[in-house]
Amino acid sequence: MTDETPLYPSGPATDPFPAPGLHSNAGPYEFPVHWVADVLASDGGVVHLRPVVPDDADAMVEFHAGLSERTRYLRYFGPYPVMPPRDVARMTTVDHEQRVCLLAILGGKVIAVGLYEGLADAGKPTSAEVAFVVADEHQGRGLGPILLEHLAGAAAENGFHRFEAEVLAENRYMVGVFKAAGYELRRSFDGSVVHVEFGIDPTEALVAVRNARELASEARSVSNALRPTSIAVIGASATPGKVGHAVLRNIIAGDFAGPVYPVHPERRSVAGIRAYESVRDIPDQVDLAVVAVPADNMDQVLDDCLAKDVRTLLVVSSGFSDAGGRGKESEQRLLSAVRSHGMRLIGPNALGVVNTDREVRLNATLAPVVPGRGNVGFFCQSGALGIAILDTAAKRGVGLTTFVSAGNRADVSGNDVLQYWDTDDSTEVVLLYLESFGNPRKFGRIARRLARQKPIVAVHRGGIDVDRRRRGSEALFENSGVVQVDSIPELFDCATFFSYQPLPAGPRVAVIGNSTALGILATHTGIREGLDVAQPVDLGAAATPEEFGAAIDAALADDAVDAIIAVFVPPVEAPPEAHAAVLLEASRKLIKPIVSTFLAFDGVTELLAATDEDGVRVRGSVPSYPEPERAARVLAHGWRYAQWRARPVSDTARPEGTDVETARTRVREWLPPLESDGAPDAAGRAAGGPVTLTFERSAELLRLYGIDVVPFEVASSVDDAVAAAERLGYPVAVKAMGERWRLRADLAAVRLDLAGPQAVADAFRELTDATGETTLHVQRMAHKGIGCAVGYENDRRIGPLLSFGLSGAVPELLGDRAYRLLPLTDAAAQDLITATRSAPLLDGFAGEAGVDRAALTEVVTRIAALAYEVPEIASIDCQPILATTDGASVLSTVIRIGHADDVLAQQAEPRRL
Repeated sequence: MTDETPLYPSGPATDPFPAPGLHSNAGPYEFPVHWVADVLASDGGVVHLRPVVPDDADAMVEFHAGLSERTRYLRYFGPYPVMPPRDVARMTTVDHEQRVCLLAILGGKVIAVGLYEGLADAGKPTSAEVAFVVADEHQGRGLGPILLEHLAGAAAENGFHRFEAEVLAENRYMVGVFKAAGYELRRSFDGSVVHVEFGIDPTEALVAVRNARELASEARSVSNALRPTSIAVIGASATPGKVGHAVLRNIIAGDFAGPVYPVHPERRSVAGIRAYESVRDIPDQVDLAVVAVPADNMDQVLDDCLAKDVRTLLVVSSGFSDAGGRGKESEQRLLSAVRSHGMRLIGPNALGVVNTDREVRLNATLAPVVPGRGNVGFFCQSGALGIAILDTAAKRGVGLTTFVSAGNRADVSGNDVLQYWDTDDSTEVVLLYLESFGNPRKFGRIARRLARQKPIVAVHRGGIDVDRRRRGSEALFENSGVVQVDSIPELFDCATFFSYQPLPAGPRVAVIGNSTALGILATHTGIREGLDVAQPVDLGAAATPEEFGAAIDAALADDAVDAIIAVFVPPVEAPPEAHAAVLLEASRKLIKPIVSTFLAFDGVTELLAATDEDGVRVRGSVPSYPEPERAARVLAHGWRYAQWRARPVSDTARPEGTDVETARTRVREWLPPLESDGAPDAAGRAAGGPVTLTFERSAELLRLYGIDVVPFEVASSVDDAVAAAERLGYPVAVKAMGERWRLRADLAAVRLDLAGPQAVADAFRELTDATGETTLHVQRMAHKGIGCAVGYENDRRIGPLLSFGLSGAVPELLGDRAYRLLPLTDAAAQDLITATRSAPLLDGFAGEAGVDRAALTEVVTRIAALAYEVPEIASIDCQPILATTDGASVLSTVIRIGHADDVLAQQAEPRRL
């Protein structure tokens, strides 16, 4: 290119903003607001993306002027020292459809530009030319692939399927960006220019590359907070009882490996350390700023940190969203300002962070007690509860690698910290205390990957609708391999097991000890939890250490034993040290998991700890629990987790013979128009209340996904009903389908097994009189079978949730439903229909034949695919589905649709904070 040849061909200007459905967040200009995003560069810093607007003209000129001659040459194929006004206008005046331009902004300045323009062809263009340029000082931060990803997302929304680019052959960086982004390139050469083409439709390889890039950048951003080389404590105080005193005292007492700079507006020193009036006055770089000032004073603090280029802000101050009212607005302003200058925010109202690594030694918390070094990473949302949790961890001997309390979780969340632990070799076990899920889909994706390598144990508290919250979190955790527990004590029970013991290879458990009562308690609990527990081995109250050790060794050598529960009550005047030493020696072999209950001796937990030269507990330590029931429950958790981890990774279920595009088109045709004054949601996407489809339309959607509802017709008179029955073939059913009549347990609105015209006519008259319905359904009778129900709802707190159970009032009242999150994998689809308590009925019961599981699984898989691939679907209720020995027949379905506010929440969505 030359300075007279812009990327886009010249032509008459058109209305730059003609498209409907665009929303404004840039003064008078409109653009798709959901394209606005905060993203992470490869170094963990935040960059803001948004579409260009005409008012960006001066910023574009400044950006271009700041590029080096070499960068301008590679981008424009020539010197191009000054951007002419015509090109400036063309770059900043776009239609957000055929031409899209995205800006990367940091600190109010443009640092990168990416754009595409549709290439003309006979019809609507499906290919677009793409190009981007990054400021020299920001090259190498991964901004090229980020811009490309978000441009591809915008292009896909606008109907494009392919990008093309002209690149100088010597510009290896640009070609490398295309390859690194995960695209399959087709290249051709024309002298010194390389023509590159690649499809932008999402593929598994492309999503995998994006996930890997997201993992690296988010892990790096958390590492910046957990491995700082210097810390400023803003609001440091010498007065005991003040927050600024507590956090400074803990940082100093923890022997932080780097310099610590107290910041105080009046004092020259705090705790004997040179203090500074402002962060700006600190002579060296500051990586982490711990802020302990009132919320009302935050603006000045923030200005100082932004000027100092602080990487991460840890705000322990309260008075933000935790205080409600204006506090929420203050928190949002804080977050916006922090991100706009490339920083991450932990908090506000956070307890703090801990890193026990010898090279870091960071305790930037308000907690008076912090556990020692170990192999456990802990994330906690609650600051107040976090103090008790850290104290409990210390008392239970659970050593930590890192601890993060996110407080109000305005920015850094549990998902970010999970990404860090995925890359941290020293963290072998992850503990979570969660009150809510910011992005449940992302949590599931990250946790599912991490749990393949490291156990994740979680307590979920939050919300007042306990049943709905519980079922959603259980589905999310089960899909992801997360071990869900109900209490903090049980959380640490699991932590001590997963930290020090191997996973069981099977459910067979030997109970060995010198107490009949303790052995029976362990046995009964183990059986209730699904373990295969043999008759307890009672060695007698007077068993010697040698006898105790021999029994343990025999169980370790027994191929019929997968795990051991040792129970011991010290005899009178016979301390348990020798018995504990025998058990510990056996456990150090790490052949099979061993857990124990040693009663009446407070120091036994120390006796059963294997330690390294620094006194840190290591694998082979034997967890000892106050009650044998807790020991048995922990083994059960370990066995269930081992089963999940042993399952092969299953692909997403993608049934053949589905017509996705037609289904989407139909649903959008059936959606009512939005209210003219309807405001967009927080993401800028339109949302409307769900509407219920007619039975005919619901059945049509199922047919488009390969599910045939048992043939039916709608009748509005006796003659219509008889004629329909003749066409369908006898026997038939006649039923009212109004909401109040559907699925009634007393069958008051249905007549079954009608064998002839007179029976149909009589049934029609009876039901119209009884129900007041003017139209009824005539449906061919299906073969007798077991009634099943498949449901779907998009739970805003958890995500898209599929349910399965038997149909009818009793299963509904008992809550006998199993749940899985979408997208559904092949393994999850098969597991779903076996997960309810009544599932054995499907295998045959009391002499009945079992049902065709494959056919039932096929129906479940197709309903799941429909729900996931057509995001306007708000809910599905398919029941009864009659499962028989040779098939599964859907008799009835109700589908509700609404204007989707989460169309972009699918796996292929461009990554963002």
